[in-house]
Amino acid sequence: MNIILLGPPGAGKGTQAARLVSERGMVQLSTGDMLRAAVKAGTPVGVQAKAVMDAGELVSDAIVSALIGERLDQGVEHGAIFDGYPRTAAQADALDLLLAERGQQLDAVIELEVDEAALIERIVGRFTCASCGAGYHDVFKQPAVAGVCDVCGSTEFKRRPDDNAETVSTRMAEYRAKTAPILPLYEARGLVSRVDGMADMDVVGGQIAAILDA
Repeated sequence: MNIILLGPPGAGKGTQAARLVSERGMVQLSTGDMLRAAVKAGTPVGVQAKAVMDAGELVSDAIVSALIGERLDQGVEHGAIFDGYPRTAAQADALDLLLAERGQQLDAVIELEVDEAALIERIVGRFTCASCGAGYHDVFKQPAVAGVCDVCGSTEFKRRPDDNAETVSTRMAEYRAKTAPILPLYEARGLVSRVDGMADMDVVGGQIAAILDA
């Protein structure tokens, strides 16, 4: 199955995508990660993208679509999870074409719905071990021994500089603005399902599994 996973920053898309990759053998196609990987590998699309970025310009829809096509051609036997793409009606049309050219289709669009105020609290409070990357939270998940990582014993922790209320609010507004144009397109095709992104991660995973297995 090929699906689009939608949700604002911090909604848990990365966690749920990782579960689908692990449990179902799906491939997560995150355009940002793919772009960096293509540039590093020096693929034809990567070379083209690097030239655009080095010139200080935004990577075009055509380049992003070529990047997606390049990855689909490498094989996604158990389906793809599209993360961060499409963001516009033009990209949605391009994705339909890319899939159709390969005898595939989009099967579901799943949006993780969130309470924005609660989500801001969730994001602003998170921090990680600077050594092993284990995740913690000021309210929901403190280390068992204060100041000591449960996993590796390190006493060094870090926070992402953009995990502050103002930045998170801006990113959410940007998400709404960018997602608003594509949701009605997919709703008209009966592809959109919504899950409670504020629920426990296992509950969210179960809701997503039920949608895919329906």
